[in-house]
Amino acid sequence: MRWSQAFIPTLREDPAEAEVPSHRLLLRAGYIRQVAAGVYAHLFLAQRSLLKIMGIIRQEMDAIGAQEFYLPALNPAELWKESGRYTAYGPAIFKFKDRNDHEMVLGVTHEEEMTNIARGELRSYKQLPQMWYQIQEKFRDEPRPKSGLLRLRQFWMKDSYSFDIDDAGLDASYHKHYDAYRRIFDRCGIKYVIVEAYSGTMGGTHSHEFTAPTDAGEDLIAICDCGYAANLEKAEGNAPPVEDIAGDAAPEPFATPGQKTIDDLVKFTGENGNRMIKTLVYVVDAQAILILLRGDHTLSETKLASTLGTDAFRPSTPEEALALLGAHLGSLGPVGLKGVRILADKALEGRRNMITGANQDGTHLRNVTPGRDFTPEYFDLRVVSAGDHCKKCGKPLRVSVSVELGHIFKLGRRYSQAMHASVLDENGREVPLVMGSYGIGVERILSAAVEQNHDRDGMFLPAAIAPFDVILTAANMDDARLREAAEKLYEEMRAKSLDVLFDDRAERPGVKFKDADLIGVPYRVTIGKRKFEQGLAEIFRRSTKQIQDVKLESVVSSLLEMQGR
Repeated sequence: MRWSQAFIPTLREDPAEAEVPSHRLLLRAGYIRQVAAGVYAHLFLAQRSLLKIMGIIRQEMDAIGAQEFYLPALNPAELWKESGRYTAYGPAIFKFKDRNDHEMVLGVTHEEEMTNIARGELRSYKQLPQMWYQIQEKFRDEPRPKSGLLRLRQFWMKDSYSFDIDDAGLDASYHKHYDAYRRIFDRCGIKYVIVEAYSGTMGGTHSHEFTAPTDAGEDLIAICDCGYAANLEKAEGNAPPVEDIAGDAAPEPFATPGQKTIDDLVKFTGENGNRMIKTLVYVVDAQAILILLRGDHTLSETKLASTLGTDAFRPSTPEEALALLGAHLGSLGPVGLKGVRILADKALEGRRNMITGANQDGTHLRNVTPGRDFTPEYFDLRVVSAGDHCKKCGKPLRVSVSVELGHIFKLGRRYSQAMHASVLDENGREVPLVMGSYGIGVERILSAAVEQNHDRDGMFLPAAIAPFDVILTAANMDDARLREAAEKLYEEMRAKSLDVLFDDRAERPGVKFKDADLIGVPYRVTIGKRKFEQGLAEIFRRSTKQIQDVKLESVVSSLLEMQGR
């Protein structure tokens, strides 16, 4: 491709709306343009990169025996109502009626449609296992789309689905995808971490996220040197021990006028937040419960849902808390309560002489000891913090920011039972299909690659997903000898299947070099007057900015060697 014929609208200045490096650079390099909030057009360079990413995904999915489908993004609402997700997804799903007044949705994902096909076509265990995948546009009505291609309302996704007769079959399909995902991200040149994860609205019992560490991410993950890694929603850790005040004194009320938060109490009493009990009131199935945490800890609603076996809960209103405990928020506590279920985080187990609300406005209690002054049920309910001790090895955990690239789920029988997708087993009994679901965000791979590979001049994408292998630059196209040499080298590169962008524009060398640095191509070959007269061309490696002088007749072979061909 000749640059003079290509549409590459590079920008010299950072766009005002750009929030993270990948957003800024993909706009500046002419890869994307915004159509609406969370909706972007993929221009020439982006489409080339994204097609290369999809090619890698297809090769690895085909290699594990998955079969490619294409399912419509436009779904009848009935399928989503069958699975229960029509309501569960809430406002994130695009819902509307067609001209015949039929309720429709735009697919956020395709479990329902794939299950619908499976229940209509699969009859016997002899047809299993099956693995079906597609690379398809998805739609999600994000409340706050941002960060360019990282949080979109319309996006490309590879989703695949496995169908097995039993849990052992699901384990095999899951591990095939797990290994395929590792190969995909390795080939795309992404640095990634595999973490234990929460399944959320997808359902199921087991899942892993493949995440790319980068400050532009919105996922928080806990990592340990021993290899343990988990999404912060699911991560477990032991809080470092806290030394309590000795003694067995009874709870003692003391005045705390106007102190409504843990931070207020810390300042008022001079005590650390880890010496306090935070009391939260939640409503579950119309029943109020108390949730207790250490003052400096945060509730994980994900873990609470797992503990309760339902996500149908909510924080109480101030009026509900007042009716239950007789005090306003900020003065609540567990001492003296009867007939109320009390859940306490495990970090409170074995503690003594703590501070908590007295269920009287403007009053707290000191010398409160869990297990003596109230009887809770202990569970892991909190979000882990950096410095907590790893559950596996005891070393301190680190908390890192990352971008979710892919997520794999063991769905089990969640959809097949809800939608009556079953087959006959070897004994002639009808059993529900056992399913897995596996997703990859295509644009997220490109964004993560930019986040991990950029400097002040632009980006340097991994070779496998860059829009071109090499940029060929003639420093001066008005010089007939340089132009002729560049044209000859261009044809040699194409003959050897090098994906080359020939910068044949009548621009100053400085302009060409700045654009080349910006757009993410791994190598630049420059033919300039001084070195050309010595029979040389210059190969510039964008990632390291190293320059290598090579004889003109050896340029192509040198590039092929650098690419490992």
